[in-house]
Amino acid sequence: MGCESFKCPYQESKLKTTESLVNRVKNDIANHVRPKQNLVWLELNGCTGNTISLLDGQNPDFQYLLTQMTNFIYSNTLVASEGNDAMDQLFGIIGSDYILAAEGAVSLKDNGSYQTVGRHNGREITGLEAITRLGERAAHVIAVGACASHGGVSAARPNPTQCVGIQEVLGRKVIKLTGCPCHPDWFMGTLAYLILYGEPPLDSRDRPLMFYSTTIHDRCPRRSYYDNGIFASSLGEETCMFMMGCKGPVTQIDCPIRQWNGHVNWPVGDDSPCIGCAQFGFPDAMEPFIIYDTMREE
Repeated sequence: MGCESFKCPYQESKLKTTESLVNRVKNDIANHVRPKQNLVWLELNGCTGNTISLLDGQNPDFQYLLTQMTNFIYSNTLVASEGNDAMDQLFGIIGSDYILAAEGAVSLKDNGSYQTVGRHNGREITGLEAITRLGERAAHVIAVGACASHGGVSAARPNPTQCVGIQEVLGRKVIKLTGCPCHPDWFMGTLAYLILYGEPPLDSRDRPLMFYSTTIHDRCPRRSYYDNGIFASSLGEETCMFMMGCKGPVTQIDCPIRQWNGHVNWPVGDDSPCIGCAQFGFPDAMEPFIIYDTMREE
């Protein structure tokens, strides 16, 4: 395969991309080279999985994001204020310079009435209204996770509330961090790059190339099994799981070198096929997640 080991210098440098970018931001802010950037985190129609993922991030962690890297203006889940005060906090940022990060899909049915973010001055504010008002005025917009990027699980068949990704309702560029959920490093690295340099290099579908440029298949430590035609027939076998439906060959993301839960493991490392959660069209386009051929076992 060429560079299979995670100790390979190329792999190590890619893994440390987020850390190096965030450290540069930290130094610039500490030395008053640049001010903190205002950040708004808006939750739409979803499961809050990306917020949970962000809270589980390490080196850098969420506390650093909250206290040193940004002026963290709003999050449906994490702000202490409630009711009208919270809505004042959210919409009061309009007119200032801020970055908008949004997770969750936008519900379109009945003018968005199936998903609201709160009440403001006695009126319900739908996710559709909130993303439109805030998204059109932000310096940059980041779609965090599959639902915000393209609809994801929220837009899976039969999609009763007509969910779509936020790009569908915004007439502007949206940086998309596909994944269910988004790895905290993908978000922190993208945010740091925006603060330092502006928009990062993107692929044809507006995903940052520093994370989404190479398929899982091309960096998978089990690639040699694939090349030699050695395929698993059941879960738990430590060979290539392509014949069991692994979506690594079509999924562009860096899970093999970055890994999850403090960079300690990832699905294939735990003998589970990649289900393609970082690809557009997930989950419908990636089904079935696992192909189990009982005839081959016999």
